[in-house]
Amino acid sequence: MDTITLFVYGTLRRHESNHGLLKKASCLAEQAWVNGELFDTGYGDPTLELNESGKVYGELYLVSKDLLPQLDALEDYEEGRETNLYDRTMVTVHTDEGTKRALVYVNVDETSKGEKIIHGDWKLHRFMTNRPEQIYYFAYGSCMDDERFRKAGVDHCFKNLVGAAILKGYSMKYLFRISDGGRADIVEDGGVTEGLVYLTSYEGVEYLFTREGFYGGWYRPTFIDVDINGERVNDVLTFHVYNKMPELSPPDHYSTEILRGAKGRVSEQYYQFLLMELDRLKK
Repeated sequence: MDTITLFVYGTLRRHESNHGLLKKASCLAEQAWVNGELFDTGYGDPTLELNESGKVYGELYLVSKDLLPQLDALEDYEEGRETNLYDRTMVTVHTDEGTKRALVYVNVDETSKGEKIIHGDWKLHRFMTNRPEQIYYFAYGSCMDDERFRKAGVDHCFKNLVGAAILKGYSMKYLFRISDGGRADIVEDGGVTEGLVYLTSYEGVEYLFTREGFYGGWYRPTFIDVDINGERVNDVLTFHVYNKMPELSPPDHYSTEILRGAKGRVSEQYYQFLLMELDRLKK
């Protein structure tokens, strides 16, 4: 079967309105991005302009070439037509495991560009616009430590602990650097990360945005699917480092927070794995 690689950034993404078209496709990367800018058309979908001004986040799929006519119809694209709103072109896509070339539908009509989506993520844009009263949040690394919430005076936002969760397809590594050492990140490399899921308010989300340095370009809010007691929970908020660096051992106080938050709440096997990884990085 002939296949194509496709980058999607709007309604074709997971759990979005047109994702059903990709139900037989293979997801190559959930955390992918291209250079460009994203705009809200005002009609329930975004449009992409390729340039070097920013990053636009989406997902990468391997799809059957037979699906192209349906995708073209969705984007109202006809090859060679001068009145197309979108063009279908090749672009370099960045993932946690390197770059790939993929097809993408891009804007060619200035009149369809509405509000600029400043963070380059359609799902995040809608989330921040709608401000839901409650959201599931996946905490990993030091964010599993309740003591941090108490010290910040936001523990009331994180009282509803849903349970331990498993994030498949991602490993936790220490790829964000500050002056005293590394901080935890999730990397989409086929591994497994365990953590905790809270049901929190938007007040809790605003605290997390500040804590994770979202507005300063440290950690990017993203949405992942996790398993809790064997049941899948979709579009759970978590954070993913914008600019990953070579792994670096975290400082002792940070390691203490990770282990204190994990002890007795993640599996014993995963807790022992955390211990071994921290020990490995110190050598």
